[in-house]
Amino acid sequence: MPAPRNGAAPIRIGYARVSTAQQELQSQIDALEAAQCRRIFSEKISTRVKIRPELEKALKLAHDIKEAAPDQPVILTVHELKRPARNAAELMTLASTLQSADIPLELLTGPLTGIYDPSGMGAMLFAVLAVAVQLDRNYIREKTLEGQVAAAAKGNQGGRPKVIDDDMLLFAQALRDKGTPVPEIAKKLTIKTGKNAGKHPSVASLYRAFAEAEPDQT
Repeated sequence: MPAPRNGAAPIRIGYARVSTAQQELQSQIDALEAAQCRRIFSEKISTRVKIRPELEKALKLAHDIKEAAPDQPVILTVHELKRPARNAAELMTLASTLQSADIPLELLTGPLTGIYDPSGMGAMLFAVLAVAVQLDRNYIREKTLEGQVAAAAKGNQGGRPKVIDDDMLLFAQALRDKGTPVPEIAKKLTIKTGKNAGKHPSVASLYRAFAEAEPDQT
């Protein structure tokens, strides 16, 4: 890492996450402690959940330190990139948050190990990674559609009509990103076709639609 601009040692704020209760956090925490993180936030929470309270706390603490002492270098340190962000949208949101507060991101493992300043050369990395993630998701979506077309050509229609269509899902995702509880989102949606037309989709159907649109990547 290049020397801090004002000569002060950087304050590292660590963040660790696993997506299921069965996974262990300790190895990430040990690595963050070895990296001399002054404060470590950790949580067991699915990547399907948009709001991650401990990540928000880590970012707030880093922001508060920078606001109180603008010349003090502060670094958000994680074990690997997929811990704080798993898709293009989350990555760009994270990059924007770090950039506005002048907070670099440090990756302890993986091919991209190092410290990246989102206000400097690291900004290019964030942009490239976001494009790569989106391309990967588009590829998966295209292969899925190809499979559905092939099945339809053979007379297999792929099951029942979708309870939640693409427009409903987009609206639901927007509400979820604003923090609206899923049960409340379900009440704002109306099924357009099939035997349940005119009714609200179930909460389980909505969770299933979110999961299918955004596969969990631990």
